[in-house]
Parts: sequence; structure tokens; C-alpha cells
Amino acid sequence: MKARIKLIEGVAWMAEADSGHGLVIDGSPAIGGRDRGPRPMELVLQGLCACSGMDVVSILRKQRQDVVDVVIEAEAERAAEPPKVFTRIALTYRVIGRNLRPKAVERAVRLSADTYCSVSKMLSATVEISDRIEIVELDPPTAQ
Repeated sequence: MKARIKLIEGVAWMAEADSGHGLVIDGSPAIGGRDRGPRPMELVLQGLCACSGMDVVSILRKQRQDVVDVVIEAEAERAAEPPKVFTRIALTYRVIGRNLRPKAVERAVRLSADTYCSVSKMLSATVEISDRIEIVELDPPTAQ
């Protein structure tokens, strides 16, 4: 896997990956940025959410759970002094669907955190990561 970034202007970068996809990464105006993209540490949190989310959805679908939507929110605390690494991350998984088995959802989140999500595994070596699960049951569709 490879990644490449190229300076655009100020502290803004164009990032590209092997997949061919790219995005703009920028800083706040306080450090010379123009606020045109996410910050690097925001991308780390988003990467954690996306990695775990892909695992959870895949696992639940394999278990034939009727998942309609998943929203994962991350709230992180950072060290006060540079390098301002994450010291704590709290994840909230909101799994929305029909007839969801709570044990299946809990198992999917655990498997992601403990086995499959490489971002989680890397971060958990130095950061306390906690999770909370909310299951939102939708009413079954009505016949018309």
C-alpha cells in the first residue's frame, strides 16, 4: 500500500492513495490553512470509524441481520503537549434495522475491535478505546 501527498499551497495538501482516490487535507487559518479539508487527526478518527463500520456491517450481513443503517461517532481526547496524540477515544455505534439480535450486534463490534479492524488494533496499542452500542429497531414494513 502506498500513499502520496503533494503540497497545494499554504499548508493544504492533495492526498492520493493506491486506489486512485484523493482528497484535500488542510489546516486551520491559525496555522496558515484555508480550512478546505479535514485535518490529519480528524482523518485518523474517520479512518477508525470507517474501518470498524465496514467490519460491523459485513459481519451483521453475514449473520443475516436486517441492517438498514449504521452511524458511528467518535469522540477523542488529545494530549495537552506536542505531539498531541490521542489519549482516549469513545466510539458510539448506532445500528438501525429490523429484528436485530443485540448479541449479534455486540459480537460484531467486539470482532471488529479485537480481530478485524487494523486501525483499531494500531491505535489501541497506545490509546484507550471504549465503545457503546445503541440499537434502533425500525417497525416492520406495513403491507399496502
